[in-house]
Parts: sequence; structure tokens; C-alpha cells
Amino acid sequence: MDNIKNLKHTSVMLQEALTALNIKPEGIYVDGTFGRGGHSRAILNKLNQGGRLLITDLDPHAIVVAKKLQEEDQRVTVFHGSFNQIVEFCQQEGIHSIDGVLLDLGMSSPQLEDSSRGFSFSNDGPLDMRMDTTKGEPAYKWLALATKEELIKVLMEYGQERFAKKNSRGHS
Repeated sequence: MDNIKNLKHTSVMLQEALTALNIKPEGIYVDGTFGRGGHSRAILNKLNQGGRLLITDLDPHAIVVAKKLQEEDQRVTVFHGSFNQIVEFCQQEGIHSIDGVLLDLGMSSPQLEDSSRGFSFSNDGPLDMRMDTTKGEPAYKWLALATKEELIKVLMEYGQERFAKKNSRGHS
């Protein structure tokens, strides 16, 4: 995780997201996909001392950055997990209603640029491809054990690859 310091990220559609959230200064908000925190920091800038921000992300690299933000700002609470656990995280904090949720779905530039994550198209690295590197198995291990039929199914269903059979040639 040492290489996360050098990776830059620019939040996409930041002002549009803030406008859509219509942030109340004393509100409670959830950033369900923290990434590198651009949206979270902008939300915090609009909250007063009574406001709160719950942060969650699957990516352990993102959680390292989020924990630093939590150390700096008592309005922040961080959870390592999926945005589909927001209700559970709110319950843990005794929160019964929230004023807004932000989900910036997709990949972040740090995930694509860090070749050790296995998402990069331009840099060599291990084929990992997990958002949460603490769970499951890397893609290269799955590929080593998957049958040709399993590979075709995954390429067709999840990759929407119409040439799945052709692209799976050579896989036993």
C-alpha cells in the first residue's frame, strides 16, 4: 500500500454531485464509494459541526486514506465494506435517517494506475482485479482453475463479450 501516496485522483462531476445532494449544513450524509475522498472532502466543506459523514469503501487502499480523514475530522466515521451495507453501518451508529447518499460507481484512476491491482491496461502487474483485496481470490488464481465453459460464461455474463468463445481459445 506504499504506492498509494503517489497516485492522483480527480473527482468526476464534483459540482454536479454536490448540487444534486442539496447539502444541509447539519445533515447526515453517506459516501458509499469513498475512492480517494474528493467528494467526501467537498461534502465536509458544506457541513457545519453538527453534520456527519459516513464513509464506506471496499478498497483497503481507500480505507487507509479515509481513516486519515477520520483522524482529522470528528464528523467522519469510516467503514470497510460495501455500499450495500449502508443500513447496517447507520444502525451501528444509531442513525435512523440520512439526508443523502453519494455513490460514485466505477473505477478510480488510482485503481487503474496501480499495476499491482491488476486493472491496468497499460502497465504489467499481477492479474488480481479485486476491489477488496482482503477477500476472495485474485483473477489469476481463478483463471488457473476455471474450465473453458466457466470462462466463456463469465466473459458472456459479466463482460458482455460477444466473442467469448473465440477469446477463450487456448484455455483448457
